[in-house]
Amino acid sequence: MILQDLAAYYERLADDPEENVAGAGFQSKEIAFVVVLRPDGSLAGIDDTRYLEGKKKRVRVYKVPREEKRTIKVIPNLLWDNPAYVFGEEAVKKGKEPRKPKRLAEMRAAFVQRIREAFPEPVADPGVAAVLAFLNSDQAGLRQHPLWPELLESGLNLSFRLEGEVGLVCQGPAVRAALATSPDQDRQPGLCLVSGRREPIARLHTAIKGVWGGNSRGGDIVSFNKPAFCSQGKEQGDNSPVGLTAEFAYTTALNHLLRKDSPQRMQVGDASTVFWAAQANPMEGIFGAMMGGDEVDGLPVTLDNVMAIFNAPRTGRPPLRDDPTGFYVLGLSPNAARIAVRFWYRGSVAEISRNLLAHFQDLEIVRAPHDKPSLSIFRLLTALAVLGKADNIPPNLAGKLYESIIKGLPYPASLLPAALTRLRAEREITHPRAALIKAWLNRRARYYDLPEKELTVALDLENQNVGYRLGRLFAVLERAQELAQPGINATIRERFYGAASATPVVAFPRLLKLKNHHLAKIENPGVVVKLEKLLGEISGGLDAAVGFPSRLDLADQGRFAIGYYHQRQDFFKKRAQAEDLAEASDTAQSAAVAAE
Repeated sequence: MILQDLAAYYERLADDPEENVAGAGFQSKEIAFVVVLRPDGSLAGIDDTRYLEGKKKRVRVYKVPREEKRTIKVIPNLLWDNPAYVFGEEAVKKGKEPRKPKRLAEMRAAFVQRIREAFPEPVADPGVAAVLAFLNSDQAGLRQHPLWPELLESGLNLSFRLEGEVGLVCQGPAVRAALATSPDQDRQPGLCLVSGRREPIARLHTAIKGVWGGNSRGGDIVSFNKPAFCSQGKEQGDNSPVGLTAEFAYTTALNHLLRKDSPQRMQVGDASTVFWAAQANPMEGIFGAMMGGDEVDGLPVTLDNVMAIFNAPRTGRPPLRDDPTGFYVLGLSPNAARIAVRFWYRGSVAEISRNLLAHFQDLEIVRAPHDKPSLSIFRLLTALAVLGKADNIPPNLAGKLYESIIKGLPYPASLLPAALTRLRAEREITHPRAALIKAWLNRRARYYDLPEKELTVALDLENQNVGYRLGRLFAVLERAQELAQPGINATIRERFYGAASATPVVAFPRLLKLKNHHLAKIENPGVVVKLEKLLGEISGGLDAAVGFPSRLDLADQGRFAIGYYHQRQDFFKKRAQAEDLAEASDTAQSAAVAAE
């Protein structure tokens, strides 16, 4: 299904003139230098196609004949390649053993021979004739050109253009005609497993490039390079027959999605993730921004904005929540010379809209005014990483979390332990961590129909879960310490959070004794009364006969964290409301004095 949907996406791209996708026999490739020739084959100049985009140097992309798959053998491309193939020369790189002159001579001879095989004598195309004449000349003027040292040093791809022409020589009609007669066209026709048609079967598939961490030459999704992978005496692509048309379509579509700066590609941990729709759809632009960024159309990715985006009617089409258009997400990761499919989603715009909305609903939790409202997948993952660094994100967690979001599945089992580990290590319950823990617990209870009360967005006074109650109790005890010792650097959270959340019977008796000393130091009697009343209300929900539990399981440790977080946020909310009332009162008094 993956190859079929990619092939169908290519057909959609080919029908859209704005996409400018490569046609049969061609591919999009970066060409850094263009050697400009006169009709007689003499050098007219060298064009440098590189340009600055911000602080980065970009290389212009051209449509050139499809790249040949290379191994250790000398295999040139048609009318474009690197300097070693085109000129038989290369710059000596530090720490890299240079090729032997004999090898470079073989590469250059193969480049010329490849052109002659495609265009037997007499050569009718003036561009091809000029290239052959140039390659057979001494090329003395080339080495005097100011760009020659940089061309050689960079080792980047180059091609040819006739003076006065716009396109490259390799883009001309003669080249297109030559490419139409591929050697594989003469192979015995077979049944293509992608299209269902009988046609010549592709022996080798075009390399897929752009997968982060993969081989610079690209990798294969379909390949057979060892006898153990083959069957019935078949070789190469005959083991999984894909027709030439379908092979070109799916590889071109996938390379198009994986290209640099593609808006339909994002990195999720070690998985290079691409997404597309069966037809042009707004979700193609929304999905990546919603999953990977903090804003969509200039709005922060919050639950209210997500609901507005999915529920808004579209011109000529239903709202995204009701849109039946097919939508696909493919996660790829490198595996030596191959590419592994990390995850695959095949659904509709409506289905993925519902799954995304459910994800943001599960994440919704009260936050402090200074906390960023958006919770991108990257921000969630770094909240679970040591020191908040992307390099320290737990292995495989990124892909599993991403897959659970788009498919509406329970979050990864390893997510809750990872979040609790960071809490105990750093003793800080941040907005992203609290949101993840709440989402993990609620989705698990809902998916497996567990008899557990779902956690609310803000403080839940009716929640009787022992973990949640103990978390609230711990927050109140910490608040009493803060009021008794204003400006204290380290509270009971730094010393007792791990023990209180895992083995309450060990920590809480001591904390309750400390509480008495803290309350005695608070000067405001009204505050003391409020704290004692709150402590009584929370403790009243605990089973006095059982006492403090000897240990809490992981789920209840998560509820402990949410109870603590909710209670702390409630303190901050009330303090902010009190400050707002005091400010309003001062403003009113100032106005009254001014009026008098």
